[in-house]
Amino acid sequence: MIHIKRFVKQAITEDNGRGDLFYDIAPDGKFTAKIVSKSNGILAGVKYAETLAQTEKIKVDFLKKDGDKIQAGDILAKLEGKASKLLSSERTFLNMLQHASGIATMASKFVEKLDGFDVVLLDTAGRLAIDEELMNELKEIKNAVNPNEIFYVADSLTGHDATKTAITFKEKIGIDGVILSKYDGDTKGGVALSIASQVQVPLRFIGIGEKMPDLEVFIPDRIVSRLLGLGDIAGLAEKTSTIFDEKKAKEVSKKIKKGEFNFNDFLEQLQMMSKLGSLKSIIGMIPGLSSALPALKDMDFENSVEIKRIKALIGSMTPKERENPDLLNPSRKKRISSGAGLSEVQVNKILKQFKSASKMAKQLSSKGGMKGLHNMLSQVGANGMPKIPR
Repeated sequence: MIHIKRFVKQAITEDNGRGDLFYDIAPDGKFTAKIVSKSNGILAGVKYAETLAQTEKIKVDFLKKDGDKIQAGDILAKLEGKASKLLSSERTFLNMLQHASGIATMASKFVEKLDGFDVVLLDTAGRLAIDEELMNELKEIKNAVNPNEIFYVADSLTGHDATKTAITFKEKIGIDGVILSKYDGDTKGGVALSIASQVQVPLRFIGIGEKMPDLEVFIPDRIVSRLLGLGDIAGLAEKTSTIFDEKKAKEVSKKIKKGEFNFNDFLEQLQMMSKLGSLKSIIGMIPGLSSALPALKDMDFENSVEIKRIKALIGSMTPKERENPDLLNPSRKKRISSGAGLSEVQVNKILKQFKSASKMAKQLSSKGGMKGLHNMLSQVGANGMPKIPR
């Protein structure tokens, strides 16, 4: 576990460095100070602050304790000691309390969101290498909380090392399953096979991106299907059913068929798409698509330059312009380009791309099925946007 006294001494050395200017010019005698909260939250770090005060021979009286709710303006503690010590320790005091209280406040918000659930997830500190201190720490945590299940999180990109480390954890701590992160980078799935045969514990989840939807339950036949380029339609259906509202989807479909799809609809679809997870994982679920469109597979859908430009352009439109793109005459386009930080050429290009995409979507809705999807995507450029006829 963390050695508090050693940690505090290291913090003092780090904050003061080669010395504190005010330490040498501070007046003699004892002085008092107060620690006042600047915002609402949960107080934490009191034990560290008390150890700091003891180390620096400062008398401290906390008016609040760890875990208390605090309001902006609350006096948290009163201090008394030499001016030199108060001044040289001030930053360390505040850093410790701010850092710990910030974590506690954020954790409290998540606790409120999880109210009513009877599952607690305990995430222990990660390590690049196994050492005795790590194992002892994990044993203490295991004995203290008595978990129902213990998962080892392995990095798929570390290859055989992930398997060896999982075996060590199983022998020393005992694990009930393995979670493979960065699985989208392991194109052949060798780590999964190695863990299954050598560690002999279930592979429970795989991480195929950086968002919550990208953490998936490991279902062997589905993963093998993806590796062979056969897709995973069942998995895609499960993902979309949790994100998309069926009634809303029907409304959008009707708009597309009638050619009434506008920028408000487009922005809403972008937001929904981002909830599905990485574009790479979605494409891997559609049979044959990853091989047909390798450039699109590596596109960062949410953070691409094109998507950012489109969002900036839509944000610079009036509500009426979003609903009816046909209103965009030259003077309106000039105003939008100024507001979005784009040139008029870029604005015209994006508007042309939007019109082309709407037209293709309308064609797809009338043709239906995977054939229509492939026909539409065959017209997509390397940057993930529709090709514009020259």
